[in-house]
Amino acid sequence: MPDHKNPLRTQKGLNGSNQASPRDATLSGSKQPTKTETALPTSEPLTPTERALPDSKHPSQTETAISASTPPSETVPFRGTGFEPGELRAAPWIVFTAVFLLWEAGSRTGVINPMMLPSPSQVGESLWSLVESGELWRHIAASLYRMIMGWSLGTFFGLLTGLAVGMFTLPRAAGLPLVNALFPIPKIALLPLFIIWFGIGEPSKVATITFGVFFPTVINTYCGVDNVPRSLIRMGQSFGLSRIAIVRRIVLPGAMPGILAGFRISASIAIILLVAAEMIGAEFGIGALILSAGNLMQTDLLLAGVLLLSLLGLSIGWLITRIERWVLRWR
Repeated sequence: MPDHKNPLRTQKGLNGSNQASPRDATLSGSKQPTKTETALPTSEPLTPTERALPDSKHPSQTETAISASTPPSETVPFRGTGFEPGELRAAPWIVFTAVFLLWEAGSRTGVINPMMLPSPSQVGESLWSLVESGELWRHIAASLYRMIMGWSLGTFFGLLTGLAVGMFTLPRAAGLPLVNALFPIPKIALLPLFIIWFGIGEPSKVATITFGVFFPTVINTYCGVDNVPRSLIRMGQSFGLSRIAIVRRIVLPGAMPGILAGFRISASIAIILLVAAEMIGAEFGIGALILSAGNLMQTDLLLAGVLLLSLLGLSIGWLITRIERWVLRWR
């Protein structure tokens, strides 16, 4: 007996098929899956740890496939040395020893004329004779006095001028062109003028060294101050630091690498001007010793004086290096 109360079941029985009508699908609220949805693989259920992660932390199926297909990368060795030079303490001694041995061998075999270039042993004998006679200490004491006085005065005034030029507008506008105009002048050319002004004694020699040291100190100090980040100075002003505190705590530490580089340059210039000044009207001094030995054709004594100048330069360089390591230990 047909069921008149359920027309859908009657229609299904009449058609003799299991397919539902469109009205049946609409009434049931089901959605037929498309081919694309059927082809996609079903994802595995998330673990409790993965459920705790935010949605952005869950890897997608594409990322999982890419990571599975990518081979593991090889470990890249560290090559970032940063061009940092190391120390080879034995290298200088090896170089100097090789030079002196070749020099000595050339002098003894006659390859080098001993009148033109005496052997190191002859130079050492002349230097020892100066030690025994006591003249060596007179020459060294006179040269050190002139150099220390001239270098100290030139460095002091150069630091003050460089700081003023680097920090303030008026000194920079007025002083920097003057420094740039006078710096290229050879200071040895002004030695006769200093002799006229200060006499032929010690003041003229000290003034020559002071004038030569002043300009490289000004330029290096000015450049060092100019390279200090202005944001640090403004920050110090914002915290209420005084001008002296800003200079002492911010400007000087930031400019110190440039200032110490200027010390090396000015020390070399001081040695050059020292020899030039002592060759004019000086009785004692390394420059006077070299000039006297050259006039008498005593090349061994002349080279002994040159050796003293070299040792003086090495000593000053070593001292400045120690000062750099102590002052710039924060780097």
